[in-house]
Amino acid sequence: MSGASTVRAIEQETEKESILHLMDGRVKLVLLVLIIVYAVFSSQIAVLAFLELYLLILIYISHVSFKSSIKRILLLLPFGGFIIAFQPFIHPGDVIWTGAFGIHVTEQGLMWATLLISRLIVALTSIVLLSSISPMQEVAQSFRRLGMPRELAMIFSLMIRFLFMFYDELHRIIHAQRARCFDAFNKKIPYKWRMKQLGYTVAMMFLRAYEQGETIYMSMASRGFSDESNLYNDRKKKLGRTEYLYIGATLLLVACLQILAMTHFYQWGFIGMNII
Repeated sequence: MSGASTVRAIEQETEKESILHLMDGRVKLVLLVLIIVYAVFSSQIAVLAFLELYLLILIYISHVSFKSSIKRILLLLPFGGFIIAFQPFIHPGDVIWTGAFGIHVTEQGLMWATLLISRLIVALTSIVLLSSISPMQEVAQSFRRLGMPRELAMIFSLMIRFLFMFYDELHRIIHAQRARCFDAFNKKIPYKWRMKQLGYTVAMMFLRAYEQGETIYMSMASRGFSDESNLYNDRKKKLGRTEYLYIGATLLLVACLQILAMTHFYQWGFIGMNII
């Protein structure tokens, strides 16, 4: 699947009709950020397991595809998982395995790596859920309504709009190259020539992005655009009963997990112990 198709698939998920899709963007943004922050500071795997279960329930309620959500999480997981994979070998502690060249694995390192990967999964699930139930422009507008400076919100909104055009333009260039039997990974073609063609492609993208930016600016200016203009309007302006129920459920979950973490989870063995 190409990058353009992936972005369009994400936007199609945001167009579905569900309780979470229709909520105020600020509520979805703040609560999911709260879950991420709480997960980052949590030191018990049991807490992270319940948070992940809660997020999976929200994905089910929002009618978002579990298959596509898991694929996106697995796609992002290596970015942080690569660093976590080294923790059992470099974290000090009790050695439980020794290999060649002085390589060893510690018990504390394994526990620390498990905690980090659990935090990462919860954070990625929250990000995937937010991007699946909130259009990118709604996220930008939510940041603006939460106090982001107008100029930054405008740049963020325009950047999102350019993202789709950038993917479309890149897709057309790649399609044109394939139609001419160009393969950047074909080892039969001289490496220097392949790099030169890729350089031409990058330069062409910059030139077309610059030309497109000038065209869009002239179009916006001719239509009376100013720094007071709103590029996006929320579907809802006031918080309703659904938003308050969602806020209450999330805060209640966090409060209950914190109480259980302090009173009962330590009895659950490894998943309930504090890993620091």
